[in-house]
Amino acid sequence: MNKSVIVFGSINMDLVATTSRLPLPGETLIGQEFFTVFGGKGANQAVACGKLEIPTELVGRVGGDQFGQDLLANLQGAGVGTRAVEVDRDTSSGVAAIAVAADGENQIIVIPGANGRINSTEVARVEDFLPKAAMLLLQLEIPLDTVIAAAQAAQRVGVFVILDPAPMPTVFPPELYGLIDLITPNQVEASQLLGFSVDDRAGATLAAQELCQRGVKNAVVKLGAQGAVWATPEDCFFIPAFPVETVDTVAAGDAFNGGLAAGLFQGLPLKEALIWAAAGGAIATTKPGAYLSDRATLEDFLKSRQLIN
Repeated sequence: MNKSVIVFGSINMDLVATTSRLPLPGETLIGQEFFTVFGGKGANQAVACGKLEIPTELVGRVGGDQFGQDLLANLQGAGVGTRAVEVDRDTSSGVAAIAVAADGENQIIVIPGANGRINSTEVARVEDFLPKAAMLLLQLEIPLDTVIAAAQAAQRVGVFVILDPAPMPTVFPPELYGLIDLITPNQVEASQLLGFSVDDRAGATLAAQELCQRGVKNAVVKLGAQGAVWATPEDCFFIPAFPVETVDTVAAGDAFNGGLAAGLFQGLPLKEALIWAAAGGAIATTKPGAYLSDRATLEDFLKSRQLIN
């Protein structure tokens, strides 16, 4: 039976304007540059898997606008299956309007659009894919009740569930912990989940162990350039980051999860799959925008560090 990775999540178009500084309330500024970036955590993770040549299906929605057409074309160009992406002609695609100042400060307005209308229809599509699914990737940019329902469906049939708990909701649903095989918060999200500061290896270790105590089977707490910590209820170890010259951290977390899913899909032990994840995340930071590595680039990166033959 041919297996695939199923991603259930958001699909966005990011509209980015650069300025010398951010405008004051009511002020009009002349900007410097405008560009669009394909985004949404669900789409980013699906593209990361697709570009690593992993059979991938995305479940989600886009609007009945030009952005929706462009978003679908980008997904298909990366090898992602889009037969379960609905075109909702009654609303816009999800967009993020982003102003970025020269000093790196930014202002972001996210309009969920079609993402906010995801409902039981999409959950049913996830369920249709589960019999042939190797794993299910989830994030939190779509309605929480649909994420919970999809995780419950996956647990019923024994499909491995990976949750990226971002963006962090005001109240994280506690019932999700017991439905998750692997949770992958970054240090900010781990701090928000647990109520204590997570800014170094020691804090990440405590956080990962606490997440396991709350019911998840595996927890990986990402520390960016400091590496990551993986814990199970019985064990804990540190995964160092790959030193690279960082240009932009956009979508690095999504690249991490894509590399992780790709490694697990190929049957690597979790510890080795986490090396793929760390490599995917590192490569993503070396170019501007949501840069997601193809398979040849990832393998060359690992070979150059003598981590694969």
